[in-house]
Amino acid sequence: MRFVARSGAFAMLTSALIWPLALSAAEMRGVTATEIRIGQTMPYSGPVSAFGALGKGEVGYFNMLNERGGIGGRKVNLISLDDGYAPPKTVEQTRRLVESDEVALIFSSIGTAHNTAIAKYLQGKNIPQLFVGSGASKFADIAQYPQATLGVQGPFRYEARLYARYALSKNPNARFAVISQNDDFGRDYLLGLKDVLGDNYDSIVTAATYEVQDPTIDSQIVKLKSSGADVFVIAATPKFAAQSIRKAFEIGWRPLTFLSNVAVWVNTVLEPAGLEASTGVLSTAYVKDPDDPAWKDDAGVKAWREFMTKYVPDGDQHDNNYVNSYNSAMALEAVLKACGDDLSTENILKQAYSIRDLELPMLLPGIKVNTSPTDHVPVDQMQFMRFNGKSWERFGELQTGN
Repeated sequence: MRFVARSGAFAMLTSALIWPLALSAAEMRGVTATEIRIGQTMPYSGPVSAFGALGKGEVGYFNMLNERGGIGGRKVNLISLDDGYAPPKTVEQTRRLVESDEVALIFSSIGTAHNTAIAKYLQGKNIPQLFVGSGASKFADIAQYPQATLGVQGPFRYEARLYARYALSKNPNARFAVISQNDDFGRDYLLGLKDVLGDNYDSIVTAATYEVQDPTIDSQIVKLKSSGADVFVIAATPKFAAQSIRKAFEIGWRPLTFLSNVAVWVNTVLEPAGLEASTGVLSTAYVKDPDDPAWKDDAGVKAWREFMTKYVPDGDQHDNNYVNSYNSAMALEAVLKACGDDLSTENILKQAYSIRDLELPMLLPGIKVNTSPTDHVPVDQMQFMRFNGKSWERFGELQTGN
């Protein structure tokens, strides 16, 4: 599948005079007088195809932006390719984007293992890897990933630290059970728990993993219940998160349950799991949930709904993946605008690492996007929320897990 955000070609009357004065095409890869080409891979098919909503939302955003004139007179051409959530396919499609489409940067490609698989290749080609579709803390390691930034989301490791601290505040003798995806996405949650639990980790944590190809994880949940744990951390994508909640309920296990914030969707996770089974589950939020009555009259939510209705008319407005895509695209827009007419790799990276107090209308109030040459984590604050059987209710103050 190939989605392209592109409006009709246009020509600036003065481009023939202006363009020779700009940096050469070799220095401004993927940039012409009328276009900025960017690329990404998305799981439009495969086991987590629900995350394809992110790509569809980002394509819609740049279609909107292009209708309004683009950036500095250039249309943003987002080429979004399907990788089926398979890292080898991610590599193949990314090579196509770089070597055939000659994109200026890779933006918001989904998956921890997938972004890991393409990182060295992109570094070798001097291609920025911006706002990766992952909250894995490894992408904040500047030595290992000098040309990457985390996505506009709460990092997984930070999230897990908040869960551990909250659980211990309720029960200092808590025992933990964790179901996690068997890759860097899942391992980040284990690392976050270990950061807080320290030397006690091995004696009070029972962990089980799953593969994305597994049909069910029922046996793992039964094993975790038998550990006697009274805290359950679900570090899983939507399909397996729903299975985890449902199976725990079916076997009469009622621990204090924390759900990864990549799987908090009511329509695709909590309803399939069962609303009764999901009641009381805890997670964290960093974006405005359009279904939350608190935002009924919020200007940012109203603008997002108008965007969805016009530019992503088939998108489910109950799916917060579209909120995340809106935030990510808006953050990239800010970076590209800050570049002015210098869209060289060096300046794109400079601006990506110089974001100061950027307020996005669909982030929770008080959360601002900040980066620096030594900080590639755009968002590090979150707020707890609890599912009440119908919707999520936020509580407490903003917290950081860094």
